[in-house]
Amino acid sequence: MRLTRVYTSGALPVPGRTSLEGAAAAHVTRVLRLRRGQALTLFNGDGWDCGGTIVAQRGGRVEVELATRCAGLPEPPLALTLLQGVARGERMDLVIQKATELGVARIVPVLAGRSVVRLDDRQARRRLEHWQSVTIAACEQCGRSRLPAVEPPRGLAAALAALSGPACRLLLAPGAPLPLQALATGTDAAALLVGPEGGLTDDELELAGQAGFEPRSLGPRVLRTETAAIAAVAVLQAAAGDLR
Repeated sequence: MRLTRVYTSGALPVPGRTSLEGAAAAHVTRVLRLRRGQALTLFNGDGWDCGGTIVAQRGGRVEVELATRCAGLPEPPLALTLLQGVARGERMDLVIQKATELGVARIVPVLAGRSVVRLDDRQARRRLEHWQSVTIAACEQCGRSRLPAVEPPRGLAAALAALSGPACRLLLAPGAPLPLQALATGTDAAALLVGPEGGLTDDELELAGQAGFEPRSLGPRVLRTETAAIAAVAVLQAAAGDLR
């Protein structure tokens, strides 16, 4: 069945009419190729899906008549924050896309000491906007009705200082004695730290330890950062009962 879910930041009056402009309108007309009289579902990140019908298209604007409103998919039982060492280009996009599909609640891009990517303020703002667009597209595809929060990229010390909770804090570390999936019973929130391509420095590992992050292993092989992040998120969500 063809997916026709479209994100809009605007209000969704049900019943009522709303207008799609810019990227949302272009997605409807150029990507989905929907026309007047066809149905689609709109969501704005508040957890609800609103069903409607296209009633007009003109001047780069799409008018939608909304008729139904229903609760979107429930979020996973584990509220997971992913602190991800910023990787190059498509690798970082892949992590953000798959983390969104797997139900991560918050993504914190970390500019670690061994990160290949270096960003000035302007580049950081542009990259953040791009990553947010990646989460929107992923939510449209996978059925989520709440967008994960994507924070501005920052150094590890700043990221750790800004981290308020959770008590369960895990650090991917090859050779760690405990497996990643060993979550305490009843854990409903966790933070996962994954290093960049070159891994975390000794100083960064010490800093993470001081912030309460426990080293955990994902298996015998050393994985690329994007593989490690996606696999680790899937393992934790499965351990929490979201993936079956």
